[in-house]
Amino acid sequence: MTKFNPLEKVRNPWAWVPSLYFYQGIPYSIVMITSGLIYKTMGVSIAAFAFWTSLLYLPWTIKPLWSPYIDVVSTKRNWILWTQMLLGCAFIAVGFAMQLPFYFPASIAIFGIIAISSASHDIAADGFYMLSLDQHKQAFFVGIRSTFYRFAMLTALGLLPLIAGLIQENTGLQPVSFEVNSVPASQFKSAELSGFQITKQEGIPKILIYPEKVQIPIFEKGISKVDSAVIYLALSAPPMTGETIVVNLGRKSGSKDIDLPKTHTGRFEFTSENWNKPIAATLRVDHNLTSATSSLFKATAGNIAFSWTVSLSVLGLLLLLLAVYHRIMLPRPFDAKEKTVVDLKVYGEVFASFFSKPGIIPALIFFLLYRLGEAQLVKVATPFLVDSRNSGGIGLTSAQYGIAYGTLGMICLTIGGILGGVVASKYGLKKMIWVMAFAMNIPISVYIYLSTFQPLPGDVTIYIAIATEQMGYGFGFTAYMLYMLSFVGESKFKTAEFAIGTSLMALGMMIPGMVSGYMKELLGYQHFFIYVIICSIPGLIAIKFLKIDPTFGIKKKEA
Repeated sequence: MTKFNPLEKVRNPWAWVPSLYFYQGIPYSIVMITSGLIYKTMGVSIAAFAFWTSLLYLPWTIKPLWSPYIDVVSTKRNWILWTQMLLGCAFIAVGFAMQLPFYFPASIAIFGIIAISSASHDIAADGFYMLSLDQHKQAFFVGIRSTFYRFAMLTALGLLPLIAGLIQENTGLQPVSFEVNSVPASQFKSAELSGFQITKQEGIPKILIYPEKVQIPIFEKGISKVDSAVIYLALSAPPMTGETIVVNLGRKSGSKDIDLPKTHTGRFEFTSENWNKPIAATLRVDHNLTSATSSLFKATAGNIAFSWTVSLSVLGLLLLLLAVYHRIMLPRPFDAKEKTVVDLKVYGEVFASFFSKPGIIPALIFFLLYRLGEAQLVKVATPFLVDSRNSGGIGLTSAQYGIAYGTLGMICLTIGGILGGVVASKYGLKKMIWVMAFAMNIPISVYIYLSTFQPLPGDVTIYIAIATEQMGYGFGFTAYMLYMLSFVGESKFKTAEFAIGTSLMALGMMIPGMVSGYMKELLGYQHFFIYVIICSIPGLIAIKFLKIDPTFGIKKKEA
């Protein structure tokens, strides 16, 4: 029998809880969110990648179907380590798949493997967390784990695209920037294609934009129906035979009232056959724009496939290093295994144990509705903050948004999560759950203020509002995770039951999120945020009927 160091059984949770939940958040964020950006830049149609990436959500929603295996086959520590090694290798593989002619089906297949492995890792990690920590430490660290999960999302949604973007801008052809100015419809004159003269040049191709000075008409309801302008793109020299140069066009700065139509990807392909045949690109102005403004656009032709190969491979190596770290740092709690055959009887026991617990009805309502408002807010908050002021948004630039959410918001989220864990571990969940629930839902009202008064970008009240909302979310979400832990309790199949709880949480986020865009279009920003506040009421009502042990989470006094 292998001898273990006794110290490994009591490893300081700070040595592994943050890194374990940072790891847990990476695969989910890449597969569910960043993959859309990857496929958009690679030229896959929105309909195709939206369908297939949505289908990849399935393993997280049905993970209770195989969670009993993780409860009775091998140890949760082994499940964590093997799935982490598999995930690291899979991300390297999907990076290299981007170089294949059939990259889309190949990468979707590997992303499917990543989704299943990640869902399995989530089950094992949550079970290991409950197995390794007593109730007091579970309560204390629940805010920490949520915070580092969010850090993982920031890495996946910010750092990975940043690396890919830098590679794209520094490979391939020289980028070309141009300004687009809005003018009254009476002064607008469309560019004639006949004026675009292309003379073949020797050497590396250059991106050509016509006209050099781009204007777009301001939409004037009842006077002029024109709301767009056409520009043309071509190359100065042909690519090598068999080579395809992909030019990506996008707005980089300036007014958001001038942009590509939402249905256009801004992706154009040139070969040795069509390099000198101009391709039209449409720019559109927001109908609410009433005065002169301008936007800066950039056309780039970097090596997109190579950029994602490097980014995803580096991420895969990082995950492999974390797997090695966890091999060393994860404790070895006693994880008894019975000689259990996983059959329909076991599944019946798991689901019967979960759904026959006292107070199951209010618990289900709480699991599904506690985040009803936040599930919809999270889908609309970012578009609202960066949308044009004429469309009812705030009009933050990318840099301002990064400071507000990526820096200040993340700091406040961290503080809120840590504070929630500390308070819950001192006073207990039962006493603090109402405070946490109000802390999560009431700060949503800051968006009612922002949408009503529309403070100018850079106004300090914007940053205060976002900081308040994020700290409240970090503090309040602690109650959700703690109640899930208390509901599962010391069940024989607590890992599998916790997986059922997280699946219900995913369902409670998925369905409201699907309708949030429609509700925003129906109500407008201001009334949408009022509607979100109203949506928080059912979850608050459910709290009154929850059965919670008054001592759950409180550190027991030692004799």
